Amino acid sequence: MKTRNKSNQKIQTSAVALLNLVFFFSTAEKVEAQNNAGIIGIDHVGINVPDLNQGITFFSEVLGFKPITQLGPIPLDAGWKEANHINPATGAVTIKMINAGTGASIEVFSYADNKGSKVHPNSDDIGASHIAFYTADISESVKYLKSKGVKILGEPFLTPSGDTAGESWVYFETPWGSKMELVSYPNGKGYEKNNPSAILWSPKEIEKKGTDKPNSNMISESEIKSLVELHLAIWNEKDLKKRSNLMKKVYAENIQMVDTHFTAIGYQEINKFVEDLQKKSLNSKFSPVKAIDVNQNTARLYWQNGPAEKPNAVTGMDLFVFENGKAVKLYVFVDIKK
Repeated sequence: MKTRNKSNQKIQTSAVALLNLVFFFSTAEKVEAQNNAGIIGIDHVGINVPDLNQGITFFSEVLGFKPITQLGPIPLDAGWKEANHINPATGAVTIKMINAGTGASIEVFSYADNKGSKVHPNSDDIGASHIAFYTADISESVKYLKSKGVKILGEPFLTPSGDTAGESWVYFETPWGSKMELVSYPNGKGYEKNNPSAILWSPKEIEKKGTDKPNSNMISESEIKSLVELHLAIWNEKDLKKRSNLMKKVYAENIQMVDTHFTAIGYQEINKFVEDLQKKSLNSKFSPVKAIDVNQNTARLYWQNGPAEKPNAVTGMDLFVFENGKAVKLYVFVDIKK
């Protein structure tokens, strides 16, 4: 029994040491949930409009967005209508997908001979929603919309304190009465100053870089794989100058390395973590254990870490999100060995 206790203590001590080496911790449940769902982000938001041409004209000629694809008219059978709570007498649906700049697309759809409700939900009604558009200069955007005859609901409000301090916003109405929003926070929001564990995605980062190309954030599969390979080189590189130069090639300046216990943001914080990691295990090395998986602008890397005599002392998985040719998010899941 004593021998077993000593063995258990040794295993526990080794486990603690190994956990100090890794840069992400995650419960098995969390890993399983994320792997099963496979959700990466928002593809589009949909809005039902009374007149498809009116909707497309507003989004394209007033807001400057670009219609891309069309589906329909599609006749809907009785089963579909019943399952989706559509009036049995409503006609075919036509769908237009609109590129709305940086971010999710907008799906505008309209039903022929629509027998559904013609009354917009009030703001406090269940199911009421709106689409918010980011602008670098809310005053200029309001002025522009007014010049196009768009109804602005009040004046821009600047949040003075709290998590959204520094954010200005104002609502406006479309010609068919749907509520939309303009929002702006060129200097960030209040919560960002408190070193939060996660940062909300924002189109302002893309706007700041001066790109207006809808697909400028997409890079090829081979390019992504090359960047992921350099990522491993970063974590193995012991020379600070060389490592920093590699980081600038692979990571965005404000990259977020997300852990269940902390979030490291930017080159400096990640560099410090790498240095501490290397000091605790001078002879350990990261290496891949599977081929790199790429799906659109995301990649998955299974890795191992350890000395030459036990290269798989720690194993795990990195998940990357790429924008504009560099990794902007890095999630790492470590296999907790029992």
